Amino acid sequence: MPKFAANLSMLFTEVDFLQRFGQAADAGFQGVEYLFPYDFEATTIKEVLDANKLTQVLFNLPAGDWLGGDRGIAVDPARVEEFQRGVTKAIQYAKVLQCDQVNCLAGIVPDGVSAEQAEHTFVSNLQFAAGALKENGISLIIEAINTRDIPGFFLTNTKQALDIIAKVGSDNLNFQYDIYHMQIMEGDLAPTLSEHIGQIQHVQLADNPGRNEPGTGEINYPFLFKHLDSIGYQGWVGCEYKPKTTTHEGLTWLNILRN
Repeated sequence: MPKFAANLSMLFTEVDFLQRFGQAADAGFQGVEYLFPYDFEATTIKEVLDANKLTQVLFNLPAGDWLGGDRGIAVDPARVEEFQRGVTKAIQYAKVLQCDQVNCLAGIVPDGVSAEQAEHTFVSNLQFAAGALKENGISLIIEAINTRDIPGFFLTNTKQALDIIAKVGSDNLNFQYDIYHMQIMEGDLAPTLSEHIGQIQHVQLADNPGRNEPGTGEINYPFLFKHLDSIGYQGWVGCEYKPKTTTHEGLTWLNILRN
């Protein structure tokens, strides 16, 4: 069975953020991830991680004004300096939190920026980030996201992500495969996982439609979990879904697996 990490941006939202760590531990999780840690001091988060014996699995590089609609700034030619400052900030947090990987959200292509300009900026920014993170023992990953949830998002499928990784040319850059997003954009989940498992460093899940917990939609998760084991996936699987009712009621799928 894969190792599951609770995504605290989506799970246990019945309580405040710092209380979610204890809720995750009580539910049997050993790892956590979330969108961003930057609203809190890194030392404060480390204290709750340690108190609950949790591993910090993943968080994202700063992604601009999230509440204002930004979904990453890595493809914006006008925000390269801001991106680089964000890499420095993420390194500071990752070192305190002992987190060995961070994700870069490409972002929505700004008005007036061509696809070619966006790609050039993205590749250049990833080269900078991958190098800076490597110097600090931290891996970088990128994630493709469906254009139904985020219209205009630059990175939308596995092939495009792997092409970008090849253009960056760093051994410190890999792919985060989000099952939910890729079911919407391309399907063919198991063969894609098998073919590219060597470049897939992190996996996330939610069912489709609805982005709810496994078992609420069309994806055959029992099959996929066995498939991940059979192809030798050793990383974490982040539970990045919206509980259909409450978080604890929605964890039936995981409790069945554990039993």
